[in-house]
Amino acid sequence: MAMHVPRAPGFASMMKEGAKYTHGLEEAVYRNINACKELSETTTSSFGPNGLNKMVINHIEKLFVTNDAASILREIDVVHPAAKILMLASDMQEKEIGDGTNYVILFGAKLLENAESLLRMGLSPSEITDGFNLALKKTLELLPTFEIKANLTKENLRDNEPIVSKVLQTAIGSKLFGYHEFLGELVTKACLTVTGSDSSASFNVDNVRICKILGGGLFQSTMIPGMVLKREVESEITRVNQARIAVFSCPIDIQVTETKGTVLLKSADELLAFSKDEEASIEYQIKALADMGINVIVSGGKVGEMALHFLNKYKIMTVRLMSKFDLRRVAKTIDAVVLPKLRAPTHEEIGACDSIYVDEIGETHVIIFKHEKSHISTIILRGSTDQILDDCERAVDDAVNNFKALTRDTMLLPGGGATEIELASKLSEYARTCPGIEQYAIQRFAETFEFIPKILAENSGVKSTEILAKLYVGHHDNPNLGFVIGQIQSEATQSNDITYDTGDVKLNELYDLYLTKKWAILFATKAACTVLSVDEIICAKPAGGPKPKENKGWDNDD
Repeated sequence: MAMHVPRAPGFASMMKEGAKYTHGLEEAVYRNINACKELSETTTSSFGPNGLNKMVINHIEKLFVTNDAASILREIDVVHPAAKILMLASDMQEKEIGDGTNYVILFGAKLLENAESLLRMGLSPSEITDGFNLALKKTLELLPTFEIKANLTKENLRDNEPIVSKVLQTAIGSKLFGYHEFLGELVTKACLTVTGSDSSASFNVDNVRICKILGGGLFQSTMIPGMVLKREVESEITRVNQARIAVFSCPIDIQVTETKGTVLLKSADELLAFSKDEEASIEYQIKALADMGINVIVSGGKVGEMALHFLNKYKIMTVRLMSKFDLRRVAKTIDAVVLPKLRAPTHEEIGACDSIYVDEIGETHVIIFKHEKSHISTIILRGSTDQILDDCERAVDDAVNNFKALTRDTMLLPGGGATEIELASKLSEYARTCPGIEQYAIQRFAETFEFIPKILAENSGVKSTEILAKLYVGHHDNPNLGFVIGQIQSEATQSNDITYDTGDVKLNELYDLYLTKKWAILFATKAACTVLSVDEIICAKPAGGPKPKENKGWDNDD
């Protein structure tokens, strides 16, 4: 008979079989740090304009080819608790700003890597987190002092379209380098169209729509003030100028009773006269709409054959929309009220549009609601494959979110690693003034900022040590010196590494948003401190049975 093996003493003996319990520096803290480092290694090569793409196949076998960290992390299923904390910080950055997710992962993981060397030196996790929090406080004080004076305010965004375009090009260039100038100008026009004359009003990112149409090249993309729908009209009328529009959420058809009935017909005359009243009723309703001057009807339900006959008779264009969300957006575009019943609307309920017409882009038929004073604008993206179109959509989405952040705070910082080098230099000086043991953590916090321009250089095929040395030397004279790839800046710049500028506003500079930088550093630091403050990992025994179905690909608009 086999001998009974006693269970391990301590807390582990109190848990069910199958539960996991690890504690201490070696088993918990160092493992957590290694998990975060390995997560960041996945996205490090995707950072910057020359970042490489990742091919991700999610749980429903959908293919993603992208270098967008938010999309990569959203589609892979990471279960390690420490890595998940870093992912949650990145997700929070996506919800707060909509850009800078990769920055959070890289900065947080590098902080933890630097903290590991301090732990091996003998510092405690609490001393390191105190030092990091002091450095974070100092960083948030220093960031506004690096502002580039662009004379940009919430009220004058429309008057400074070239500068706004340059800001958005930085966000697009990190994903679609080479197309950033073209797309930056396109997105800027779309955003300024939505804001109208009052650019200080609240901006809604959902008002800039994206319509992806296969075929052609990216340079064939266009912007339409209004809505673009990948559908065909129901009626024979395919173009209407100076449209007056009624929007209904109900079907355009003969009203039927809720109960079933039986009709007894005794002669041929009764059979011929049977549907006369129904025809007269639907004709009366449509004639009443035509008499109001309505020449376009948008319906959220089906359009009956008899109703369609009379709509063609009275020269009324008919558009049927399957999605209630599209119906609301169209109503918002044309300033109409969605009516739940087929009736003649009042003058206040009728929408107006400059022109509505059917067009063919590639092999796709689209209905275009073009309205210069619209609250919604649509960017028509062209591309050769679905993967390219999806990647373009993510880049445009990041740019639109950057415009929203710009309407909240117009403060701009020098890009290309210039802000990070200044922070590293200033924080190193600050660390030397701190008498306590926290100065070691502050110094490592400062060294972490060097990692950003270093990765930018490595991903671009340039020697990172040489770039860092030149940046530090150049920053003695000019704090706005940054690492520039290729010909992002002026054509007079022939080198591919360092460019001097005066700090004044030029059309050929790299700009970073203050809000993006601020929240990315804040979220990354807080996530790193949270991981460092964990000294035990307790995992309960997983429940049996099949896992519940997850709708990760669920679209709220559908």
